Amino acid sequence: MKSNVGKLIFWVVVSALVIGFVVAITGRAILPAAEAAPLTAGGAAGLPDVVFYALAAVTVAGAAGVALSRNILWSAIGLLAALLGVGGLYVMLSADFLAVTQLLIYIGGVLVLVLFAVMLTNRIVDVNVSNVSAGLYGGVLIFVATIPVLLTVALVTPWRLRAIGEAAYTTGLIGNALLTRWLLPFEVASLILLATLIGAVVTARKEIKAD
Repeated sequence: MKSNVGKLIFWVVVSALVIGFVVAITGRAILPAAEAAPLTAGGAAGLPDVVFYALAAVTVAGAAGVALSRNILWSAIGLLAALLGVGGLYVMLSADFLAVTQLLIYIGGVLVLVLFAVMLTNRIVDVNVSNVSAGLYGGVLIFVATIPVLLTVALVTPWRLRAIGEAAYTTGLIGNALLTRWLLPFEVASLILLATLIGAVVTARKEIKAD
């Protein structure tokens, strides 16, 4: 009984803090920024706008599927949709290198590995999870507290508008930058990935028992 009362008091306090935070950040940042720069009516939506919103919808829907699905296989499929949407957004930004990297590494490598691990794992539903989840209500509170932060970043940040230039390939520029100016961080990242791979192998290997 005491534990239930304690949990109720905890959630009431957390809810009050979240509501106070949303009200404070709305009154101090979002409303003044919206009044200083009111939205203007734009022209007719073209094909790039339709494609952008379609890719954004696919990305958000896939991310929601990852977070809300109770089936790990459907979560992996949602992750596939989210990664494909992000890759499409990279294409629209003329970031050819990032788009190809997104497809090859995250979808062709990481996601395929996750799917193989899910399908080859036996009795995954019988595993007892030791950590206790905060539940759906905690996720909703975090979601509600995150929205005004994102709106503040979008409205208050003085974004610089640049004229749309001609599309240019970025692979050569990124390759030259990685092998010249950013050579040391690039090599350090490769060492960290190698150490992570070795640690994963050591952790996952079976212990050999002496006869």
